[in-house]
Amino acid sequence: MLQGFFQIALTLVILVAITPIFGKYMARVFLEKSVLLNRVINPIERIIFAINGTRSKDNMTGRQYIQAVIISNLVMSIFVFSILMLQGVIPLNPTGLNPPRWDLALHTTISFITNTNQQHYSGETTYSYASQMLALGFLMFTSAATGLAVGIAFIRGLTGRPLGNFYVDLTLAITRILLPISLIGALILLIAGVPETLASPATVTTLEGSTQTIARGPVAHFEIIKQLGENGGGFFGINSAHPFENPNTFTNLLATIAMLSIPMALIFTYGVFANNMKQAWLLFWMVFIIFCILICITAIGEYQGNPLINNTIFGGEQPNLEGKEVRFGWAQTALWAVSTTATMCGAVNGMHDSLMPNGGFSTLFSMFLQIVWGGQGIGTAYLFVYLILTVFITGLMVGRTPEFLGRKIERREIVLASVVLLVHPIFVLIPSAIALSFPDTLAGISNPGFHGLSQVVYEYTSASANNGSGFEGLGDNTLWWNLSTSISLLGGRYIPIIALLLLADSMARKQPVPATAGTLRTDTLLFTSVTAGVILILGVLTFFPVLALGPIAEGFQLLRN
Repeated sequence: MLQGFFQIALTLVILVAITPIFGKYMARVFLEKSVLLNRVINPIERIIFAINGTRSKDNMTGRQYIQAVIISNLVMSIFVFSILMLQGVIPLNPTGLNPPRWDLALHTTISFITNTNQQHYSGETTYSYASQMLALGFLMFTSAATGLAVGIAFIRGLTGRPLGNFYVDLTLAITRILLPISLIGALILLIAGVPETLASPATVTTLEGSTQTIARGPVAHFEIIKQLGENGGGFFGINSAHPFENPNTFTNLLATIAMLSIPMALIFTYGVFANNMKQAWLLFWMVFIIFCILICITAIGEYQGNPLINNTIFGGEQPNLEGKEVRFGWAQTALWAVSTTATMCGAVNGMHDSLMPNGGFSTLFSMFLQIVWGGQGIGTAYLFVYLILTVFITGLMVGRTPEFLGRKIERREIVLASVVLLVHPIFVLIPSAIALSFPDTLAGISNPGFHGLSQVVYEYTSASANNGSGFEGLGDNTLWWNLSTSISLLGGRYIPIIALLLLADSMARKQPVPATAGTLRTDTLLFTSVTAGVILILGVLTFFPVLALGPIAEGFQLLRN
């Protein structure tokens, strides 16, 4: 037990040490200050910007930024969908895979363009090397950079700056952050045993004398951007539980750090933009504490194991190792499960369907809140939406016009903030209710009772939160699941992006109000505690019935039996 919790603690200590440094580096990148890579990349960028007519000083309005995001994503989606549907005639297809069904190709395209990477397929048996590299790998960079660009634009507007230029932000995110780290990370993974080859699957003779085909491919470079960009889509069907994606505890540690680094560091990026590192640290520790509580809830449940099995077979307490890789064990699986749902990465190194009810509660709760640590860039923006609502609520309590960073919070800002927070439950609860009304024909539930309900809700939560992980056990590669989750994917991604950019644009246009003795300070421990209360209360009130009928009820059922 102590060894498992020591592993978790060591990982968290490393992250706390590196994220402030990384956050300040990202602030320098997007403030367009001098960084080491500028000497190499600036000449290339000047040529690219000269060709497409983009200049870094050409700031966009909120509507222009939204338009750039939507148009660029639409063009990329058409490009990727075409590659998937033409897979049979494009080279780099050593196993001769045919194109997928149109609904699966559409779901895959939407899933990857929204930085969700929800997979209703097994990569090694569905998509060729070309499709995985040229289509899905391409979107892993651009969708992650899109979310990061939107998050930075929101921070700019919140701190009174122009929103910037989407195409410049997209380029900076890729060339200064995602691509350099991915190159180094891919080399490290290659050295650690992750394959990177264009050779066809290997055919070997087993000890029993039978023949076995072992899938392989260009995995190392795919794996690092999967984690760093919070994409989560695995090259193989079992994702980071596969020994070619995640062969040992070192690669598991590296993948965990890559998964958490950007969303954790973005809080410090905000601190630099706002020139208020005190508030950044307060917000960081607030989210970190919630994160650690969820890890403890999950880890304790996995360590104690299933009481029905323990009492029947072992006659005592044994960890729950069902659905886990023995090279990671209960502790690293618990840490990963909470991290991947907290960051909206969605990669898995164990079967979430086999988690104890504690783990089901924590993973669902993380995706319900979307701020612990949240999606690539978008999660940080969600955190400040809650901050704005807290300012509004506390302002009403003391009878003052609410202000945030010297700018008044008025009706337009509250309406847009409400839209951001209401979109998620709409695209989770409504389709879940429809699917659960037809458990056999639509939902395809493989587990009866409370766990079956969690399976369905988890799938739509994962889609709307742009997470991509799954409880699995569902027969989800059907016309219903591919199309219905596609609606949740699109709604959960683009409606909040539009509202966030309009909110940022509105804040950037406001005249700053001088601070007075009656101004509510937002960089105090008291205000941060109130914010935590508002986040938890809103999250619990919105989704508590689902949690009560799912993992909580399942937990009580196990205790009763």
